[in-house]
Amino acid sequence: MASIPFDIVGFDLDGTLLDTSGDLAAAVNYAIATDGRPPFPVEAIHPFVGKGAKVMLQRALDASGGYDEAMLAKMLPILLDYYEQNLAIHSLPYPGLIAAMDALQATGVKLAICTNKAERFTIPLLHQIGLSERFASVVGGDTVGIAKPDPAPIHAMIARAGGGRTIFLGDTINDIAGARNAGIPSIAVSFGFLDGPVEDLEADAVIHHFDELLPVLERWPA
Repeated sequence: MASIPFDIVGFDLDGTLLDTSGDLAAAVNYAIATDGRPPFPVEAIHPFVGKGAKVMLQRALDASGGYDEAMLAKMLPILLDYYEQNLAIHSLPYPGLIAAMDALQATGVKLAICTNKAERFTIPLLHQIGLSERFASVVGGDTVGIAKPDPAPIHAMIARAGGGRTIFLGDTINDIAGARNAGIPSIAVSFGFLDGPVEDLEADAVIHHFDELLPVLERWPA
């Protein structure tokens, strides 16, 4: 294996490491059912995800008839409480992820996470999926008081992982813009929760499967 010119490979969580759409859809549908609204199919949830639970719920309510602030305030804790109790019923790593992580760690590369999901959900989810021991650092959307695309959480992820040259993978503009704002290169994953063409994210590279990750990293200029 050729050498990889990075000390840390950082990842977004939802739509990048894990396909969490089934559990997110279940939580959204549980919440909106309290207003008698019909459920969304899982794939319809994809463009709602990426800016936190409140925005996800707002987008779902917009798409199903609109809302006011009182309705949002009532439904959000319902959604969050349901999700907290059902984090990993359907959620799974994307194909090829585990093999890619094994190969990266075999070269001495550290793995890290920076997600806009709150720690309340992130840490238990990783534990339930069996991945929590894999990561040198995990930074959630509330860890440093601000979320991506602000660079602060990505900087915190890097510092907590021990520092060094870092590249970041994600599936939304928050991820790619966050990496850019933090001054590090990015890779967009085309299999995530995209709300438009993956090319529109303007990442430094794109992968369509985790089998492509190591070859892309090995070819990266030193």
